[in-house]
Amino acid sequence: MSDIALQFPALSRRLDVIDRKILTVLQENASLSVAEIGERVGLSSTPCWKRIQRLEADGVILKRVALVEQNKVGLGISVFVSVESSDHSEAWLRAFSETVSAMPEVMEFYRMAGDIDYMLRVVVTDMQAYDAFYKQLISAVPLKNVSSRFAMEKIKSITALPVPPEAAE
Repeated sequence: MSDIALQFPALSRRLDVIDRKILTVLQENASLSVAEIGERVGLSSTPCWKRIQRLEADGVILKRVALVEQNKVGLGISVFVSVESSDHSEAWLRAFSETVSAMPEVMEFYRMAGDIDYMLRVVVTDMQAYDAFYKQLISAVPLKNVSSRFAMEKIKSITALPVPPEAAE
């Protein structure tokens, strides 16, 4: 293992250049065989497979999924929902988090710093579906303010993280 590998918190080992290449390849196409991944990163199948298993065990690779085009499954509207709360208690946050996390329309859910407390990315079929979602959201727990911003066009949307190179010492 390289002395200049970057150490991440909660990892049992360092991510070296090969691990980073594996992560980049898998983010591009997780359906490749281990042999194909190994060929692309310069390893034979067994060491490549062991590294992938270790990356999964360490929680670096969370899961492998198929990406679906939302418009082709009838989810034509993307909404960014800003939420402000006047209650910042642990009980309120727990109730709000459980409610929002259980809503299948919510693709992403963040607690924010600044003038907005929470941000959600929501996908729905149409305006009526969003109205139903909105009514469910505002009835779940007391909210101070909810603002919705509708996406007109998706210009860039990627899932692959820009895996940083190893840190130089």
